[in-house]
Amino acid sequence: MRSLLHLATALDQPGSLDAGSYVELARLAERGGLDFVTLDDSFSRPGPDALGVLCRVAPATRRIGLVPTVTTTHTEPFQVQAAVATLDWVSQGRAGWRIDVSTGEGEARLFGSARAGGPPFPAETLWREAGEVADVAARLWDSWEDGAEIRDVATGRFVDRDRLHRVDFTGTAFSVRGPSTVPRPPQGHPVRVVDATDEHARTVAARYADVALVRAVTPAQAAGVRDRLREQARGFGRHPDALRVLVSLLVDLGDGEYAAEPGHGGGGPRPAVPGPLYRGGPVDLAELVAAWHADGVTDGFHLVPVEPRRDLERLVNGTVALLQHRALFRTFYPGSTLREHLGLARPANQYAVTGGTS
Repeated sequence: MRSLLHLATALDQPGSLDAGSYVELARLAERGGLDFVTLDDSFSRPGPDALGVLCRVAPATRRIGLVPTVTTTHTEPFQVQAAVATLDWVSQGRAGWRIDVSTGEGEARLFGSARAGGPPFPAETLWREAGEVADVAARLWDSWEDGAEIRDVATGRFVDRDRLHRVDFTGTAFSVRGPSTVPRPPQGHPVRVVDATDEHARTVAARYADVALVRAVTPAQAAGVRDRLREQARGFGRHPDALRVLVSLLVDLGDGEYAAEPGHGGGGPRPAVPGPLYRGGPVDLAELVAAWHADGVTDGFHLVPVEPRRDLERLVNGTVALLQHRALFRTFYPGSTLREHLGLARPANQYAVTGGTS
């Protein structure tokens, strides 16, 4: 029996500062029942802060997951985990975190970083640090047990100190002393997402991610990457079924009815500079999604519209509607949290289980 099909989309609108446009696209994706939306971010381009935008989108939506990119380079791990936990609280359990690194020297200069002016740090070093941030974030989220807030007005006790746990973590580039300032998020751990294209990112995805995004132009390529990720996850002591692997595709659904004609350059997916590109109509995209999923080469797709408003509308009203009609994708959200959408369990609190500190 095949697992449930998962679908996500990107809200990227380079340079747009209009909060209403992000809300409109997120609501459209929610109308289609998509698992989550992503919003990319980096220090090297102008535009709004992704996490801030999705905090604005949160009260304007009800079910869809919200996954901003937040880099672990030049940022403080304690602040990052608190910000992501806050998004989980304001969205009532729908937050994710797309973990990324910053490799540019120019970005280091923005922070007056000691890394500026020297040789770029290798990807292996940056992704090792990202893994440590992912690790300490989970510890800090667990530093408050569920029910640690008691808010007893009569006694003046806000928190049960026996349910708070100290986190003392020393990594290769930082150290953290906890507990967190934010109570344990509704999901326990907000969903961690990693683009596993880079070899070193793939290791972090296998060890810490709940969702890995992979790039593939053929089913065989997608299957190979998925199998390697699941095997790596098993090697880290994880159950491979705790990792969702989604194929990430750029989608161009404009003039899709002409995509297969000679000279149009249609068809797909095919290699492109930004990543694998699908160009065609919504019906053919539905066939591709259904076929790849039925063959077991992916758990679903993360679709990045080339023209956000046009392509997302055709995706929801065409591709998703057809998949729903064929009973291949949900017509409603059976749960309220992103973990429930993805079929992922809420993690047990590591300190409540052991009673210890770290």
